[in-house]
Amino acid sequence: MVIDNIVLSLVTRVEAGDGDALLEFHRASVAGNFTLAAGEREDIAFQLSVPWETPVTHLQGRRLAGMTMGVRTELSVAKAVDQGDLDEVEIHPLPVQEQILAAFDRLGFRLRHADLERGGIYGVRQELPFYQEIEFAAPPEYAKSMDEVEVTFVADATGTEVILEFDKRGGLLAEGRDTYARYRVEHTDAQTADWTSSVQKWIHQAVTSHSASP
Repeated sequence: MVIDNIVLSLVTRVEAGDGDALLEFHRASVAGNFTLAAGEREDIAFQLSVPWETPVTHLQGRRLAGMTMGVRTELSVAKAVDQGDLDEVEIHPLPVQEQILAAFDRLGFRLRHADLERGGIYGVRQELPFYQEIEFAAPPEYAKSMDEVEVTFVADATGTEVILEFDKRGGLLAEGRDTYARYRVEHTDAQTADWTSSVQKWIHQAVTSHSASP
């Protein structure tokens, strides 16, 4: 039997207006053009590079609630394609992303869950057709200003955009409006910056800007 091609694809669950569905967002050929005899087994070593924007599925050794991601193996034999089941994969945050998420935790924000929203973020360059929102419940000291904050990362080879959405139920920070903030951080700053101070400053800027809004 001639194996024409072996393709691995990354698949995740994305929310849309009419519900959610599994979506393939990355695929790569890892082997092909070889022959297997009846009963023969072949072990294939491979590496699968993932896009910079690939959403996080695990944080601090635990799976993020709401996240589903797997790798699917596709085998091409005699021009016929056979797709296998999904095998779960773990995607951990990039170092700078992990530092920012840890800073929210140190400031008392409690991780709730994460989800993927189909579409793009205005003004942000994206390669994938969706973005991730990682939701934290705000600590009591921010109760008058916000109930929760959603953190979105859109990464590339040099750094990541950090998009923050601050929400107050019944009206975010001011009469039903969501508060958004956007920052750019570099991968090289992951171990050198004071991320607790930086995140605290971002939160303060969001609260004070809306307090000053008419």
